Amino acid sequence: MIKTARIFVAGHRGLAGSAIVRKLEAEGYSNLLLASRQALDLRKQSAVDDFFARERPEYVFLAAAKVGGIWANNSYPAEFLHDNLEIQTNVIHAAWKHGVRKLLFLGSSCIYPKLRRSPSAKKAC
Repeated sequence: MIKTARIFVAGHRGLAGSAIVRKLEAEGYSNLLLASRQALDLRKQSAVDDFFARERPEYVFLAAAKVGGIWANNSYPAEFLHDNLEIQTNVIHAAWKHGVRKLLFLGSSCIYPKLRRSPSAKKAC
């Protein structure tokens, strides 16, 4: 990627997304497209399509997801799955439709810091 490429980091305020932003900034990438959940609801296909049409990202890092921890995921599994499927489907489709050069999709049921052991991680993940 060239340093001035238009790069959309979906989920830029989360654990993984914020790390991606920090790394890109440290490497000198200066044209990051960042939109909060309040500014862009990734569950709404028309909103995502409008964003891609207006901003024309060349690269996309898809780190956005509905998150809530082990208890929330266990308590509301269908809601989490539904929202996350909407998010990924809308962003991936818009990226294809608007000619994004490359997309990196992060998918995980649980993310923990390196070398951190959670006593209930085996059960929930």
